[in-house]
Amino acid sequence: MAPTMFSLPTKEQRNLRFGLVSFDILTDILSNLNKRNKSNLENVPEYCGYLKERRIVECVFRLCEELGLNPVVGYQAIEILERFMAKYIEDQIHSSQKGQDPKNYEDLIFQTLKKKLFLFILSSVQIASKLDLYSNVVNNDIAMRFLHAVNYTSSKEQLLDSEILILKTLNFNLNVPNPVTYVETLLEVLGHNDATVPVAHLHHLCVHVLQFIYLQRETIYTSLLISATGCPSPSDEQRAKFVSVTEDFMLLGVGVIAVAAFIHHISTWEKVVEELTGITGISGQSIMDFAYVTLTHITGNKST
Repeated sequence: MAPTMFSLPTKEQRNLRFGLVSFDILTDILSNLNKRNKSNLENVPEYCGYLKERRIVECVFRLCEELGLNPVVGYQAIEILERFMAKYIEDQIHSSQKGQDPKNYEDLIFQTLKKKLFLFILSSVQIASKLDLYSNVVNNDIAMRFLHAVNYTSSKEQLLDSEILILKTLNFNLNVPNPVTYVETLLEVLGHNDATVPVAHLHHLCVHVLQFIYLQRETIYTSLLISATGCPSPSDEQRAKFVSVTEDFMLLGVGVIAVAAFIHHISTWEKVVEELTGITGISGQSIMDFAYVTLTHITGNKST
């Protein structure tokens, strides 16, 4: 997407201040996130994660940048988009199968998605912007001005229909966790347990590390799978079982923080990993494996 002259009137920045949440509240938040993460992993479909393909992720990030939104909106939009698309495609298949040749309805669904995908992406960003307390809300007027700026043909009615379709398909269940929530909560707990940990500096690095992982998601998780199985060409069965790892936000959260800690101060990163193990129960070896694979991709040394 080419840069545009479009911008919102103002741009609010999230001003995070760690150490202000009470221990009891922090414990409840972490416990709830852990329960939700485990629940999601118990019901994760094997096709989950396909819509986190680099081009779609990059499109969402660029949209948020162009619209002056906080990065967290992008991650929330990606989660909303993926859940919507999975349910939407499933519904389309069920409704199209009745009395039609499979090849015909598959082609019809593909053509429909091809025409509407960008609108679905923008609508997901719109919805996510309304859920974030620190971002400007992208209403339909703002969205239409943006579409005109990038020469995308759409009416306001089509834009509204797209947003309503997403909301109804998801039964208005939009309160889904995103990886930023896990990273920031873990940092808060980390700082509470050890006041010497520079959580503010780590957070700044985590923002960039998490973005890198999402843009290189397929290659990083493929490297993790190869490392875990010891097989350079993992089978379909191994890949299917590994989906629970790719969708584990708690593992992603500790992995992101471990990478940030390694970059910030290599001499103390093992202490951070030890603390993260104590907080989450995830083994230090698993955290270090995740960090090692990510760091090899960051440095370009993809020996894994």
